[in-house]
Amino acid sequence: MTQGGTTPTNFIRNIIDQDLKSGKHQSIHTRFPPEPNGYLHIGHAKAICLNFGLANDYPNGHCNLRFDDTNPLKEDADYVVAIKEDISWLGFKWHGNIHYSSDYFDKLYNYAVELIKNNKAYICELNTQQTREYRGTLTQAGKDSPFRNRPISENLALFAKMRAGEFEDGAMMLRAKIDMASPNIKMRDPVIYRIRFAHHHQTGDKWCIYPMYDFTHCISDAIEEITHSLCTLEFEDHRPLYDWVLANISINAKPRQIEYSRLNLQYTITSKRKLSALIDEGIVTAWDDPRMPTISGMRRRGYPAASLREFSKRIGVTKQENTVELASLEACVRENLEENSPRAMAVLDPIKVIISNYNENKNEQLTAPCHPKDEHMGTRILPFSGEIYIDRADFRETANKKYKRLVLNKEVRLRNAYVIKANEFKADENGNITEVYCTYDDQTLGKNPSDGRKVKGVIHWVDATKNSAAEFRVYNHLFLLDNPAAANDIQDVINPDSQVIKHGFVEMSLGDALPEKVYQFEREGYFCADNKDSSSDSLVFNRTIALRASM
Repeated sequence: MTQGGTTPTNFIRNIIDQDLKSGKHQSIHTRFPPEPNGYLHIGHAKAICLNFGLANDYPNGHCNLRFDDTNPLKEDADYVVAIKEDISWLGFKWHGNIHYSSDYFDKLYNYAVELIKNNKAYICELNTQQTREYRGTLTQAGKDSPFRNRPISENLALFAKMRAGEFEDGAMMLRAKIDMASPNIKMRDPVIYRIRFAHHHQTGDKWCIYPMYDFTHCISDAIEEITHSLCTLEFEDHRPLYDWVLANISINAKPRQIEYSRLNLQYTITSKRKLSALIDEGIVTAWDDPRMPTISGMRRRGYPAASLREFSKRIGVTKQENTVELASLEACVRENLEENSPRAMAVLDPIKVIISNYNENKNEQLTAPCHPKDEHMGTRILPFSGEIYIDRADFRETANKKYKRLVLNKEVRLRNAYVIKANEFKADENGNITEVYCTYDDQTLGKNPSDGRKVKGVIHWVDATKNSAAEFRVYNHLFLLDNPAAANDIQDVINPDSQVIKHGFVEMSLGDALPEKVYQFEREGYFCADNKDSSSDSLVFNRTIALRASM
């Protein structure tokens, strides 16, 4: 067990340590149980890091991947594939074969029959509205269903007919017989099986009745001999039912459910239903849109897997609900990229600069470090032909002393190149500058000019004749509100500038940039080639994250 050192302690680790010390368990076995009804998001990343991380930190620890696939109306095999890819990309490996709750449908059915035989479950024919009325409220006890005291033999016969498909959807359901006066509404005879004629991505059309999550999950944990079943706080009220089911069936293993606070992140929603609505309404393009808080969206945007693991480590595990600042996640991303991303230059809003005194036949090959602090990354070649592009914001006809870029009749240094002086410019009929004419000093190559001239400003550039044209997608917060879930209408808080498209140029060598490989475009931010839309014929770069304000 890698306790101590940099491994953080928390209340879950304390429980595990006590269980191992007492001999209750010889090793720990956790599980990650996503429902395949959408892509995984940043909240799932925390759960993945917790469950797989704990298993990795203890001797002989294991973590299962189990798909909670009990609702075929919302689930899809494509989501299964995406979830497996996300877990692997994050750097984790599940124990043994992948499990599905549907693997246990026969056993679950038999356990349901066992409950009926022990007078612990019954077939109810109340409709949805009636069931709600009979359940009561937080301040008023429920009342017994008129079908609660059916004879055991009748319940068994009806349940068999349900399985045989002799009743329509919603005609009846199997309910656990617990306590309609319980202060915990979850214990007021909860539904454990319902009729649902739907094709299942794993079992096909074998079943027309499907178990509910609260019945399935605890039994699946027990079958797999999970020792510690970790879930978020909204399942705290479900725990008595979790324990009740296991106490009333003939199964030996008794996993322990432990709840912790879910991840609430500023400017983010993590409801799969609401995320799916963003796609359906055309606000984003897909589950892996780089603006989405999904793992695949963050991967496509260029977030390193290591930064998500570090973020999960830093926010820790508690029982206290809180909202984490988005800046905490962004800090983890920047720290990783600052250390590991090679530098390059890109011009997102270009205007041409013509250096009138440059020998057009010279065509230099300048060099620059790939990383200012890591010489092992080597150097890169920068073609320089005397015609370059600079960013439109880096030139003004007039400016105050605080503006340290190119100004008419003044000098500026080109990054890793020469000092240039602006002499004149051209503009179109709308006043938009189209070209700037400069001269350069050929004795000023590099950071330490031979004449000792001090030039305050340094700007980036790309050669105008040897470059790679590219589309740049600049991403900002998807929501204007730091708590978008509080909005009455999510449309009201959508940021119209969540994606800004620009067209410009990058260093020629980036024409074959690998998808998801992140570069720091100097003075612009961190960018990576899009893993779906970018190709050598049509470069598309996503802004992973902006530079710090101090950079």
